[in-house]
Amino acid sequence: MDEIEAIERATLAAVPPQRLVQWEQWLLAFDDGTVGRCHSAVPLRHEAPAPGLLAQIEHRYADAGRPAVLRVPEAAAFDTLRGELRARGYRREKPTLVQVARVDGLTGLAGSGGHVELTETPSADWEQVFLGEGFDPVDGASRLAILRRGRDSVFASVQEHGRTVAVGSACFSQGWCGVHGMRTLPAQRGRGLASAVLAALGRAAYERAVERCFLQVQQDNAVACSLYAARGFATAWGYAYWTKA
Repeated sequence: MDEIEAIERATLAAVPPQRLVQWEQWLLAFDDGTVGRCHSAVPLRHEAPAPGLLAQIEHRYADAGRPAVLRVPEAAAFDTLRGELRARGYRREKPTLVQVARVDGLTGLAGSGGHVELTETPSADWEQVFLGEGFDPVDGASRLAILRRGRDSVFASVQEHGRTVAVGSACFSQGWCGVHGMRTLPAQRGRGLASAVLAALGRAAYERAVERCFLQVQQDNAVACSLYAARGFATAWGYAYWTKA
């Protein structure tokens, strides 16, 4: 299995949709929630799609009573597909970067203060931070429910004076550590707490003999992109969602 396919399958292991179908070299995810990865179609290869692919994907989503959403890599191989999407009334949304790093580059990250606790399920305090100030409660609740469905995941919480101030999670699948759910309370940002979370998740991956990790971050989130770049993450590819206007 090549790197692209492994990451795409590992992504959906961390945030499992209600139904997942492989058709040709695409994964078609179906879900009622707000997580785009769980209700969109994504290719397993960055190769030019066959003619008629879009109509076939639309048909399969229509049969499920859902609008088609495609997660299309920002690669030249998909230029023709993007042109067809525009012609059929789709619009490009939420450009996102898939970034990768070596696990051994995370394990030595210096965090600032607090104790990091790892659990196999999200605690009430973990959920409170994930759903807390500055985050949309409906979207957060949907994301939390989907993260709970993940298998072979761990949930990291930074504790200070008996209070959870930063969280994150990792899912181990397909030989990768997928990092998800990174959030820090707004008043606590800029203190290196995310580094402490990443270091703890990196150590959990190292203990499982997993050498590589990945995460996904929206391209316009300059603060997060800068944070991850400083901690050894590099962009492997970008993608955007395409939805009907």
